[in-house]
Formats: sequence, structure tokens, C-alpha cells
Amino acid sequence: MSVDALRGFDMLWIVGAGGIVTALEQMSANPVTTLLATQLKHVEWEGFRFYDLIFPLFLFIVGVSLVFSLDKALAQGGRAQALGRVFRRGALLFAAGVFYYGGVSKPWPEVQLGGVLQRIAACYVLAALIYTFVRSPRKLVAVCAVLLAGFWALVTCVPVPDFKLERPVVEEIAQRIGSDSHAAIAASVPGRVRGSYEEGRNLVNHFDFLYLPGKKPQHYYLNEGLLSTLPAIALPLFGVLAGMLFKNSSIDPGRKIVWLVGTGFACIALGLLWSLSFPLIKRIWSSSFVLVAGGCSALLMALFYWLVDVRQWRGWCRPFVWIGCNALTIYLASSIIGFQPLAARFTGGDVRQFFDTHVANGFGSLVTACTGLMLVILFARFLYHRQIFLRL
Repeated sequence: MSVDALRGFDMLWIVGAGGIVTALEQMSANPVTTLLATQLKHVEWEGFRFYDLIFPLFLFIVGVSLVFSLDKALAQGGRAQALGRVFRRGALLFAAGVFYYGGVSKPWPEVQLGGVLQRIAACYVLAALIYTFVRSPRKLVAVCAVLLAGFWALVTCVPVPDFKLERPVVEEIAQRIGSDSHAAIAASVPGRVRGSYEEGRNLVNHFDFLYLPGKKPQHYYLNEGLLSTLPAIALPLFGVLAGMLFKNSSIDPGRKIVWLVGTGFACIALGLLWSLSFPLIKRIWSSSFVLVAGGCSALLMALFYWLVDVRQWRGWCRPFVWIGCNALTIYLASSIIGFQPLAARFTGGDVRQFFDTHVANGFGSLVTACTGLMLVILFARFLYHRQIFLRL
């Protein structure tokens, strides 16, 4: 249950809880609300905040769940059948990601092929393949080390054309050479730079510029691009190691918690040390960022495991479990239904103005945010109690 609860806790911040904190900060700006609101915004480039952990934590949980689901599939149908299921689920999840970002409602090349669900699909499939053939914890740690160190070596050592991927810069070069071809634009720049971690002037962004087709939210690249998938695979593999620990009946729960906490702090320390030369950058999934995020995920997993599965304190986490058991459904519904716009139909307009006038300025927005979150919880509860679980 702790895995479902942690997944639901993670998803809750995506689909509404963050809006409550933002509304509180707008209603009464003080050091506490400002700090909380800041932690629920992504770092612009370098650094680490709580909101930067949300997506990596989900990938970590994917790895934990993978151990239980894939072991069961391997035992029931063998390797070929299990891998067929993995590829099918990965393809469906990728298609769901394309649908989430608008599907084919716009003509090519305005269809977005990269994004959150697409990144989850890629990491899920690749982590499942690795776990299928590499069952030793030590070897899995070695794979993670190769992925993180290899990505660092690529970004640090491979040169890129010395220009920043900004629209005025790119358009000026395209006009000068008389071509909109990205390959021609890159080739026309004589200078090369290596070891740059500046936004728009690094290997990860330039790789998307050259090789990623379709729509890109940052115009020439996106945060879940091609090359940064390599270090991101380490996060579900960290989760796989945690899942293997949970399944090991020879280790008592107390020692499992010690392993998770100790490993979590070790990853954070190593990531912070590495960040002195390879900065914490979520938008390119730098190796130092992945280590810090993985360490924080292990600590949260340990906390939820202790509270929910060891101490059996479960009443407080029921809403998290409802959401966690239908996380993908809730995520897609938040885009299709739009829980916050739906809440505004009940609490917007004059109702919001009434609260702002008679209670406190900004209180109406807080009521709307709370209503939207309550709609999410009620929707998840409806699905859970009717045993409706939509899975790929």
C-alpha cells in the first residue's frame, strides 16, 4: 500500500495541491507562504526545489512497481510473453502522451512526440529490459553508474556548434545562409564549444535541435528530449533496487528502512558533490540532479513504507491510495476534464468576489483551488470504491 500511497501523494501535487499553496501565497504573502510557493515552482535552470522532484519521484515509483509486475509476468508466461507485454504497455503509454499534448489536432510538425508520458514510456521499457537480463543488485548499480558517468562524459566532452538556441540567433543564421535546415544551420557555424551547461548551448539541447522531430515546447528543444533519457533511466533502476529490497523476505523491515535511508543520503551527498562540476539541472537531467532526486525519492519511499506498511497507520493516506491506484487516469483526466476550470464553475465569478470582499482578498482563489482538489479526490474515490482501475 505504501507504493500506491506515495504514487498518489506525488500525483496530488501535479493535479491540484500546488494551486492551494499558490493561492495562500497570493492571499497572504509572508516568509512561510512565499517559501512554500517558491518550492512549488520549477527552478529556471540550475538548482533544486521540491517541485523538481515530482517527476523523478514518479519514475522511481515506476521502478518499484516494475519488480512486482514483471516478476509475476515472467513467472506466469516466460520472458518472451513478459517482454511483449512491456513493449505493448510502453507503446500505449507513448501514444497516451501524444494524446495528452493534443494528439494530431494540429498538422505536422505541430504534433509533440516528447513529453512526460513519453519519457515514462521510454524509461519503463528500457528499465524493464535491463531488469529482465540483469538481476544482480551490484550489476544494476554498475549499470546506473555507467549511465550517469557516460552521460556526463558525453555532455562534457562532445563539442557542439558555438551558438545559443534562441529564435533571434537561429533566424539570423538561417537568413544569412538562405536555409531553414537545422543541420545546415549547425554546420554553418565554424566555432565549437564543449563542456557547456548553459541553456540552449549544450549537447542535450543541440541534440534535440538536430534530431528530435515534431513540436518542441522550448521551440528548438524540450525538457524531456532524446539524449537526457539516458540518465533518466537510472531513476526507475533505483526504484527496481528498492523493489528488490522489499521483496527480499530474508531482510526484516527495519533493515530495509535503514538501507533506503542510508542509500538515499549517500546519493544526495554524492549528487551535491558532483554538482560542483556538473550542476543540478533538471531540464537536461544532469547526472548530479538524478542522484539527488533519486536519493530524495528513496527517503520518501522509506518514510511511506515505515508509516503505511510497517506501522500500519493507513487512515491518513486513503486519498493518496485512491489517486495512486489510478494515477494515469487522474493525470489524463486533469487535461481532458480540467478539474480547476470545473471548480471555477461552482466557485468563480460573484462567488469568488464575495469571498474576496467579505473574508480576505484572494480567499476566493483559495476556495476554487480547494474545490478543484476535492473534485480530484472524489473522482479518484469513485473509481476506487467501484473497483475501476484503468491500466495499459
